[in-house]
Amino acid sequence: MKVAIVGASGAVGQEFLRVLEQRQFPIDELLLFGSSRSAGRDYSFRGKSYTVKELKHNDDFEGVQIAFASAGAGTSREFAPTITKHGAVMIDNSSAFRMDSDVPLVVPEVNAEDALTRPRGIIANPNCTTIQMVVALKAIENLSHIRKVHVSTYQAASGAGASAMDELKKQYAQLLNGEEPTVEKFAYQLAFNLIPHVDVFTDNGYTKEEMKMYNETRKIMHSDIEVSATCVRVPVMRAHSEATWVETERPISVEEAREAFANAPGVILQDNPAEKIYPMPLFVADHDEVFVGRIRKDLSNPNGLTFWTVSDQIRKGAALNAVQIAEYLLQVGNVKA
Repeated sequence: MKVAIVGASGAVGQEFLRVLEQRQFPIDELLLFGSSRSAGRDYSFRGKSYTVKELKHNDDFEGVQIAFASAGAGTSREFAPTITKHGAVMIDNSSAFRMDSDVPLVVPEVNAEDALTRPRGIIANPNCTTIQMVVALKAIENLSHIRKVHVSTYQAASGAGASAMDELKKQYAQLLNGEEPTVEKFAYQLAFNLIPHVDVFTDNGYTKEEMKMYNETRKIMHSDIEVSATCVRVPVMRAHSEATWVETERPISVEEAREAFANAPGVILQDNPAEKIYPMPLFVADHDEVFVGRIRKDLSNPNGLTFWTVSDQIRKGAALNAVQIAEYLLQVGNVKA
């Protein structure tokens, strides 16, 4: 198995290396690619050192069976023909192809089979907030069709990359020392603050992040589901949280929902408020699953249910989801090992 990672020096690229090693993904040959700035850096994988090569339009991907890409939408669009021309399956973490009709958008717990039809050799990894939400929604959808979703996200600094995490730590240190905080990655200071602004605003008043949750959810779930989202950046280092309200075709009891979540693939139920047991980013970072708790009936809607989810968006929201797609392709014999 010959595997490539594009964007190996970034936060998600580094997580790819950790996830592939932890899950013992079958790799005989590993290639790392990055920008001219990253080229020449060395990274360790399974006790061996690998040097990042500069990504170029050449035949470096000849013989590569799976290429994990996390280098931004512009890079993905430019280099997709180069990456896939020799038959590699490109699993792309950017927003470049997610809504293209000839590119499957896949969360293995929800629509793994979609990955088998990929006319361009590309499979898109959804946005991190969408992945987390649909893993939980699938458990409810199996009980009764979901008509509407209202969701508010609480997104960690790591969603904006390693440099954003560094800036948050720096801001706290500066503020505690009585200094002016450095503000570069976000519209405002994030330390001791909340910013109801993730990605750029669109003409309808929603941000691109919020519209991703609407559009991507419908594509992944093959559904007419309506999603209204408010995405908020919070001063947390890692792991996103979401407060979700769903309206289903028939009423679903809390007990039904708990059982569905408890048995759902990729979900861990943490729902015992009396004992102060509920998911929190502090304890979910570096875990693979979507953690669900605070399950309640919606007091305003007889067909409504509300719950709270937390998931590490660098793992399940990015690197892990992509690796799980590759694992599925190997499992069903869709890519030769």
